[in-house]
Amino acid sequence: MSKLTTTKPVLIMLYGFPGAGKTHFADEFATTLGAAHVQGDRIRHELFEKPRYDKQEDDIVSHLAEYMAEEFLAAGVSVVFDDNASRLVQRRALRDIARKQKASNLLIWLQIDKESAFLRISKRDRRRSDDKYARPYTRTDFESSIAKMQNPQNEEYIVISGKHTFNTQRSAVLKKMYELGIIDSTNLSHNVAKPGLVNLVPAAGRVDTNRRNVIIR
Repeated sequence: MSKLTTTKPVLIMLYGFPGAGKTHFADEFATTLGAAHVQGDRIRHELFEKPRYDKQEDDIVSHLAEYMAEEFLAAGVSVVFDDNASRLVQRRALRDIARKQKASNLLIWLQIDKESAFLRISKRDRRRSDDKYARPYTRTDFESSIAKMQNPQNEEYIVISGKHTFNTQRSAVLKKMYELGIIDSTNLSHNVAKPGLVNLVPAAGRVDTNRRNVIIR
C-alpha cells in the first residue's frame, strides 16, 4: 500500500460498544493515515495510578484528549480520536474543534452485537498492546455504559462491522473518505485492498489434509 495523503487534516471519531474493536482500529488506521492516535484510556493510565472511572476523572481525560486533538490539528496533523464519542454533545464539541482548525471530520460507528462485545472485554489481556490501557468492565459497568450511548442521527458517519478484518474496515472507510473529498482517487485506488483469487488445489494435485479447514473471523 502506498502512503495515504489527505486534502487537509482530518479528525476521525469512533463510536461503538466497549469491546467493538475501536482501539485496534484506531491504532491501525492512525498508521494508515500518518495520524496521531489520541487514546483516552492511555491518557487516564498516565494521569491516574488507580483510576476510579468516575465523572470527574472522565471530564479531565476528555478535556485533555480534546486539547491534544486540537493541537495536532492546528499543526496540520490528522487525528484518530480514540475516546468513545458516545454522546451527541461530545461529537458536537469535536466537530467544532475540527471546524475551528479547518479540518475535515468523520464519525466511524463500529457495530457489533452486545454479547460478542462483552465476551471480548471479558477476555482482555493487558499483555496485548490493544488491551494494555483498557478499562476493566463488570457486566453492570458494561450495561451502564451502553445505556448512556446516543446513536448517531442526522450526522455524517459510516458504519463498519467490528467483526471484520482491519483491511475490510479500512477499505470501507477510505471509500467514504473519497466520497467526502478527504482523499483523491489516486489515494483510493492505491490504498483499497483488491480481493484476489485463491487456488485451493495444490499445483502438484495433492491435498494437505491439515489445511482443509479454513476459518475466517
